[in-house]
Amino acid sequence: MRTMIPALGLFLAAGAAQAAVPSPATGVTDPASVVSVQNPNAAPPVSAADLYFTRGGLDAAWTPDGRSVVISTNLTGRYNLWRMDAAGGWPVQLTVSDDRQSGLAVSPDGKWVVFQADHGGDEMYDLYAVPVAGGDVVNLTQTPDISETEALFSKDGATLAFAAKRKADAGSNVAAMGWADRKVRVLTAEAAPDFTWSPVGWLGTDLVANRRNVGRTLGGVWRVPLAGGAAVSLTDPKAKAMIQASDVSADGKLIAVSSDAKAGQFQAAVLEIAAGAYRWLAPTPWEQTADAFTPDGKSVLVTTNADGRTDLAVVDLATGASRGLGLPPGYNAAAGAHPMTADGRLLVVHDAANTPTDYWVADLSGAAAPRKLTQFALASLDASRLPSSQIVHYKSEDGTIISAVMITPFNLKRDGTAPGVVIPHGGPTGQTLDRFSRLGVALASRGYVVILPNVRGSTGYGKAFQLANHKDLGGMDLIDEVYGAKFLAATGYVDAKRIGITGGSYGGFMTLMAIGKTPDVWAAAVSQYGIINWYEMLKHEDAALQAYQRSLIGDPVKDKKVYDAVSPMTYIRNAKVPLLVLQGDNDIRVPRGQAEEVVATLKSVGATVEAKYYPAEGHGFVKRENQIDALQRTLDWLEAHLKGK
Repeated sequence: MRTMIPALGLFLAAGAAQAAVPSPATGVTDPASVVSVQNPNAAPPVSAADLYFTRGGLDAAWTPDGRSVVISTNLTGRYNLWRMDAAGGWPVQLTVSDDRQSGLAVSPDGKWVVFQADHGGDEMYDLYAVPVAGGDVVNLTQTPDISETEALFSKDGATLAFAAKRKADAGSNVAAMGWADRKVRVLTAEAAPDFTWSPVGWLGTDLVANRRNVGRTLGGVWRVPLAGGAAVSLTDPKAKAMIQASDVSADGKLIAVSSDAKAGQFQAAVLEIAAGAYRWLAPTPWEQTADAFTPDGKSVLVTTNADGRTDLAVVDLATGASRGLGLPPGYNAAAGAHPMTADGRLLVVHDAANTPTDYWVADLSGAAAPRKLTQFALASLDASRLPSSQIVHYKSEDGTIISAVMITPFNLKRDGTAPGVVIPHGGPTGQTLDRFSRLGVALASRGYVVILPNVRGSTGYGKAFQLANHKDLGGMDLIDEVYGAKFLAATGYVDAKRIGITGGSYGGFMTLMAIGKTPDVWAAAVSQYGIINWYEMLKHEDAALQAYQRSLIGDPVKDKKVYDAVSPMTYIRNAKVPLLVLQGDNDIRVPRGQAEEVVATLKSVGATVEAKYYPAEGHGFVKRENQIDALQRTLDWLEAHLKGK
């Protein structure tokens, strides 16, 4: 039985003397406790086509009467808008476009739904409107140099508020449009280069808005007069914390907020506006966020993210009592900006490792059991025939406990012969949640043991953990990924010489750093739109992304050594493993030229490398035919280089 992983190659383990980074994750999983369940009815290898013909959902919103739901879903292979009867049935298509549509807001009279859409993945969004009953789509903004997002109707429907970001600016401001005359006024004038605004709700005729920095470490809640004048801070503007609002009570006395001011971890609270005092709700060591007030104003919907698994509960404001909604385990989240109907029905998006995304309706009173509203999955994705996931914990080199989602295929022998795959997540300020992964399902159904680590820099484990990789990207967080590979081998199922790595965006960056800095650990790699050259990225990317990059790495002149140390191009010539690069032609975050630079460099040293470039795709692939192609190429690459097929 092989349990030893190859040496770390060129990697210099500089973090060995560091103290472990604190997080709520405790204990360590015994690799021997990981079990491959014997299931005679296990699904055969699931096809890439089946996985992407199983539809998904980007956003959803109730109509005000609660009779219908508008959903952004890819029933046709494109994320367009569809109207669906709340009682069930086949939806009615409202829009036809190649561009993804999200950010739904339905007018209070129920006649219009407003949405945002970019152009071929360029991330410059316009706001559009389409009649809920069906009809012509209207472009409300038509501003090629301004991106408008997060639309929010006033209670009387006379005003549409939204976030507006000029292409040249890092941050956005809050703007308002008269629904009748379409005239736009910008309500805030952000002077700081890296702060952004977004609308949340209404206090009378004034807006409640969030202001935060691009790095998502500082933020507060403000009152913005619709009639003009200076915004007023409702929270301490000098607080060294993130405080963000999500809803305003109907009586205008309370704001639902989430903040990391207590112990560096997000917790749910209500802010009493008049007193400026916080009332903390159902404290937990895990990340917890407030969502929205119930229609009667007596309770708040709260989401708890416990180690990558999320669930919803209703917290009584008078007693503090918390009551779950009886939803299936896995990933549960309130759907849309206003997820509740007046009669107390909650729209929920749900999925799990072996269960594709669907929308559910839950009764806030608990009088009726939750019911599934949509049926997005194909019959080939029967949950009983697909392996479920488990949360595992392992120690990294410096003792930091790393949490990971792990998928173990059915019917394996513990003989050290199975291939394994490590999948780093994007971000880096992101998190792998225990939810449906098309790549994970495809790999597990083909006998790969899959691990998706939440390495340092991930969200969900406190501010200290989130900041632990700043100016060290691809450093200790890469060691955390390597120790994920070690954990795979230690289970006794996986051959340490047949472990691959693949990810998108920052996961793609991590893939490239892995094969350059730790070339002996991996046997194959696939990078999807991975970050490659931070210098070039800084020159060409959007101003907001430039500010975010500086918050992670620093200034490219003052911190040149850091930039060199965190660049895949510094190490890529050392790569030994076959690499597949998948890239969108219209990616504003990672321009095609960066991918071409990697390919050219590896070809110059005789390495095995291939690339596929997708037209009219941005940072991530949204067209079904391209999604299928990218997944199939990934599977073929890993089959060839990890299984020799």
